[in-house]
Amino acid sequence: MKTTYDPEADAAYVRLAPAGVRVADTREVEPGIVLDLDAEGRLVGIEVLNVRSRVAAGAAGLVQLPAA
Repeated sequence: MKTTYDPEADAAYVRLAPAGVRVADTREVEPGIVLDLDAEGRLVGIEVLNVRSRVAAGAAGLVQLPAA
């Protein structure tokens, strides 16, 4: 699993599949939450947009994500 955060875009991505597994489909399950799926429908990664607005109050200092 690999997690990245782009502070300029305020977007986080959690890659769950090993490198080399291709994304075949992308589904926005709610505004700003996007799931990447492989050809068999298995979860490859999760993208979260507007991360700062989604972090619980008081928890922003606890979230340490590596920059993209």
